[in-house]
Amino acid sequence: LMLTQEGPKVLEYNCRFGDPEAQAVLQLMETDLLEVMQAVENETLSELEVKFSGGHACCLMIASGGYPGAYQKGKKISLGRAADMPGIEIFHSGTEIRPDGLYTSGGRVLGVTAKGSTLAEAFSRAYRAAKEISFDNIYYRRDIGQKALDARIAGT
Repeated sequence: LMLTQEGPKVLEYNCRFGDPEAQAVLQLMETDLLEVMQAVENETLSELEVKFSGGHACCLMIASGGYPGAYQKGKKISLGRAADMPGIEIFHSGTEIRPDGLYTSGGRVLGVTAKGSTLAEAFSRAYRAAKEISFDNIYYRRDIGQKALDARIAGT
């Protein structure tokens, strides 16, 4: 989405399950995803009530140094306490498991997805969890969603 003076405009619609947008939305879905997929396949989706919980979610992508250009691979990852924090799910996208631990293997390394009763709480949880994660040349943007959060706080 792009926020304009005329309101939000859709630039791109992603529907792949590995995308951060899907990772955030799916955290709020209460209906079993398999049940939804089967209803789509059977052309009975109109008969299924797909439910979403209240609240908010956001997905913060943690990247490897150099991304989106020539990113670095093979950096050992420590998740710290992030995986045990309430309201947090960590999606692996550019990781590799080796006998001695977890390593980076792509540009987009982890999707830290957080739920909260407010947008501010979801953002805060995601960034707190991200601070627990470490590897050499870790990178994540600190401005993602900030305009939406600022507008919500301002009541616009």
